[in-house]
This record gives sequence, C-alpha cells and structure tokens, in this order.
Amino acid sequence: MSHSYAQNIVHIAFGTEDRAAAIPVEFQADLWAYLAGICHKHEIFVHILAGMTDHVHLLIQIPASISLARSINTIKSNSSKWAHEKGRKLAWQTGYAAFSVSASVVPAVVPYIENQAAHHRKMSFADGFVALLKKQAWHTIRTLCWGR
Repeated sequence: MSHSYAQNIVHIAFGTEDRAAAIPVEFQADLWAYLAGICHKHEIFVHILAGMTDHVHLLIQIPASISLARSINTIKSNSSKWAHEKGRKLAWQTGYAAFSVSASVVPAVVPYIENQAAHHRKMSFADGFVALLKKQAWHTIRTLCWGR
C-alpha cells in the first residue's frame, strides 16, 4: 500500500493558568474562531470546540504528520500570543487531557462539548474532569477485558 491513512480523533481539554477566568463570555466567540483558524491552518479538522471562562474543549482530527503534543502546543502558543496582541491576558496551563475518540462516538461527544455551560451548572470543571477520567478508564478496562 503506497498511501497512509490515519483517523486520529481526539477530545482535548485544557485550562487557563491557575484556573483564572481569563476567557470572558464576550471574548469567547472570537477566541473559539481563532482556535478553529489555527487548526485549519495546520490541517487539523475541528469537529467542535467550546468552553468556559477557565477552560476549553476541542474535538479534533489530527493528521498523521503532526503529533498530539505538537498540535496542542501549536494551538495553545498561537492563541495566547494572539490574545496578548488583542490586549487580553491569556495563559494556558502547562498540561492537558487528551482522549482518543472512535468515529462512532463523535455524535455523542459533540453535544457534551456544545453544552459546556449547562454541564458546568451541574458540576465544576474539576468534578467533571474526574468523571470524564473515570468514564474513560471504565471504557478502556471494559474494552480490554470484554472487547466491548
């Protein structure tokens, strides 16, 4: 086979430095659009992205030629630089969470990311993150043990 094919769909979440509310609601639409533009420029397909004042979620498809770490670094560094140029103080935390997503699960992940405001009225980012980790771990264990 002379061509390569990869379907690297990843749900990524990362927060602002010190969980500061550095993304006010009136700035979110511009920031989300800029994040999407960064992805487009680097041939990263965006299924959806959204967030809150202190974090962002992205469901993206990363081309085989770019590593996950490089993709996230590119998104974070370019967006914080742009925000500073716009007079906004925006710094991202060092780390991130990244979960691989099967194409068949994308329709379930999209509404989760779309509805961040409603989701976080019920639980904090920290509690939601722990729940996401538990769900991911259970799915991985179930798949390894039972093939489902």
